[in-house]
Amino acid sequence: MCKLRLIAASCATAFTLPVMAAEVPVVVKIPRLTVEASEKLARAAMEACRKQGIQIGVTVVDRSGDPMAVLRDTLAPPVTLEVSRQKAYTAVNFNAATSAMSNRFTQPFSVGKVEGLVFSAGGLPIEAAGNIVGAVGVSGAPTGEQDEVCAQAGIGAIQFELESASI
Repeated sequence: MCKLRLIAASCATAFTLPVMAAEVPVVVKIPRLTVEASEKLARAAMEACRKQGIQIGVTVVDRSGDPMAVLRDTLAPPVTLEVSRQKAYTAVNFNAATSAMSNRFTQPFSVGKVEGLVFSAGGLPIEAAGNIVGAVGVSGAPTGEQDEVCAQAGIGAIQFELESASI
């Protein structure tokens, strides 16, 4: 009886494997943020901070976390570039605002201790048609919350295009 069950299970598996394999695509389409959209977003974030009298660095990264647009305002300290890149990199890899993660990774040896990740406010993921296409990081404002407001203003500058994207 046990052999009969084993043979039946093997046959069922053998007949469903080709169907399952046929459903797996050979190529995966990955939506990408254009350089033009990245530049528009970065400029809008910088302008939003300028209106508040704040000089910042801003980095927009693609889905892989690689920089697409990088700006540093005239008087922003050079360190703002690296911090903004790390905020954007963290936001895209966790698909979450860095402000939402600031208290999550404080334990010794946690992922928060991985070099290149920053869990302070100012990094936001960018989504189009339900897909993450990149992230923006802002650094240089007196608070991370102000950095995040400027990052959100940058996303707002391309929000219509993001919402109407057909992917």
